[in-house]
Amino acid sequence: MSDFPFGRAVQSRIYSAGVFGRTPAVPTHAATLERDGLKAMSPAARDYVQTGAGSGTTMDNNRAALDARRIVPRMMRDVSRRDQSISLLGNDFASPLFTSPIGVAEMAHADADLAVARGARAAGVPMIISSQASVPMEQIAAELGDHPRWFQLYWSNEPTIVESFVRRAEAIGAGAIVVTLDTTVLGWRTLDLDRAYLPFARGLGIAQYTSDPAFRALVEERVASGVTAEVDGRPTPEAVRSLLAITRRYPGGFRDNLRSPYPRAAVATFLDVFSRTDLRWDDLGILRAMTDLPILVKGVQSADDARLAMDAGVDGIIVSNHGGRQVDGAIGSLDALAAIAPAVNAQIPLLFDSGIRCGADVYKALALGASAVGIGRPWVYGLALAGADGVREVLENFRAELDLMMATSGVASIAEIDSSMLA
Repeated sequence: MSDFPFGRAVQSRIYSAGVFGRTPAVPTHAATLERDGLKAMSPAARDYVQTGAGSGTTMDNNRAALDARRIVPRMMRDVSRRDQSISLLGNDFASPLFTSPIGVAEMAHADADLAVARGARAAGVPMIISSQASVPMEQIAAELGDHPRWFQLYWSNEPTIVESFVRRAEAIGAGAIVVTLDTTVLGWRTLDLDRAYLPFARGLGIAQYTSDPAFRALVEERVASGVTAEVDGRPTPEAVRSLLAITRRYPGGFRDNLRSPYPRAAVATFLDVFSRTDLRWDDLGILRAMTDLPILVKGVQSADDARLAMDAGVDGIIVSNHGGRQVDGAIGSLDALAAIAPAVNAQIPLLFDSGIRCGADVYKALALGASAVGIGRPWVYGLALAGADGVREVLENFRAELDLMMATSGVASIAEIDSSMLA
């Protein structure tokens, strides 16, 4: 075990700074962090980050499932030396936390995924790189250095893109491929719909595609065929702003892109190939034939689906409902974890995300069978407030709070956190 008092060290740093009149740039309380983080974003970014599917009840259910569980602290146990480290898929990690993949980070901060990489590396938390990142995976990997990273894959309906993404993920040293299952189409995201705003249609969050040789070959075909993306009706100020955004984000010089059909063709091509709606469990065999990397599936909410995933030979499952952004009126993800864990019976690792806002939430997910827990929206709020430092602070705060939760509840290692600690 490590005797490094991580939680106390973070507390001491904050309190020592307070002697000189300095308070945290990133709030430690979940509700304040969310409020200030959203306030720091543009209205479009704010809506994109906070919207859920439909009425938003799944987001509420995520919180209700977490709040319904109560921690039962135990006393008079030796917690003088505490250890957050875990082993997962043959690798050792300093804590059970990872960054859940969230696209279009440029909406929160100009440094986007590069800042996320810097913050995750500094905090000692592995990063899952998104298919919808604002920066090519090669640049993100360079920022991460030797820090662990996985790659999250949206399964395109164009097979050459899927294989190209997997090959690139292997080349950047990704430790696993995470296939998101729950987003074959976008959910009914009301705040985005009321704003009539889809970032991808403006060229945001598609850097993995515009940097990909297979995707660019499809764009070449589209341009050669004379099919371009035109806006119906007379030009408007918003149409001009959208065109400038598309042009600015496409690789190459801005002036050249402004006269080129390629930026608009790239957006149209992305919208055509983004997802595949006819995927079945057997199709995971196609991915298995492509790579020797571990394959995890993200978005499982049913014990039956967990069994099918194991039958398909996956190496791990991430229990997630996309933070409530896909299915309205769905069960809270922690309730799903409680049902799935007995079905999996520790045969493969179970990971968890959706609704996590504090160290106590992480603790509860671990107690119900998760091997590791993903942090999503909170790091986006930190990114909006303070860039890479904000991401680092959010992740360090989670690690610190979890450490202190362990101390105050009477456990000295992650393995000791089990269902007996909950009521």
